[in-house]
Amino acid sequence: MTQPPSYPAVPPAGAYPGPGAPPPPPGHPPAGYGGHPGFGPPMPPPPPVSPAGQPLASFGDRLLALLIDSAIMAGIGAVLAIPVMIVFFIMIIPDSSEIAPDGTLVEPDIFGDFLLPMLLMYAAIFVIAWAVAYVYYVEMMFRTGQTTGKKVMKIKVVPLDPAATLDRGGAFRRFLVQNVAAGLVPGLSYLDGLWQLWDKPYQQCLHDKFARTVVVKVPG
Repeated sequence: MTQPPSYPAVPPAGAYPGPGAPPPPPGHPPAGYGGHPGFGPPMPPPPPVSPAGQPLASFGDRLLALLIDSAIMAGIGAVLAIPVMIVFFIMIIPDSSEIAPDGTLVEPDIFGDFLLPMLLMYAAIFVIAWAVAYVYYVEMMFRTGQTTGKKVMKIKVVPLDPAATLDRGGAFRRFLVQNVAAGLVPGLSYLDGLWQLWDKPYQQCLHDKFARTVVVKVPG
């Protein structure tokens, strides 16, 4: 018996457009070739911005600015502390080697000759260091919104309210939390600095929240 002739299989509907069919729209794969028309790669989230629309400073920028400022403050402190220590030793060494009329060495007064001058020396260094820190972090900050470290990293402190300007009070509140309270409460300095990593939407540290400020990038 003669077998009927075989014919090629008919492609499924939609495998390719028929004659005269319009081409698929740009950016969409033809039907039957996989893909999901209308769905593209996910768009990246927009960068975080301040209430005024300025891009926020990153954690890395703020950390590097802090390290620069800390190095500057350490250098200033060392320069100011050296003269105080020189004066201290000039005062102490003659008293520790005083000779009595009979030629014997006079035993020094431990409190009056050593402890009291040493306490006064530490107090003087403490007062000088905090005075310099106040000028650096408050007076310099509220005038320009930047310390030297922030200038290098091209970031700036601005008020959370776009209509306001940073004043001495705001800069001082930042200083109280970031420098004074963080130095007195164990672990607060780390918590304060890391808070920006999970704070939404303005990536504020605790001292930013207390002063109602944000840190933004400035044009280079």
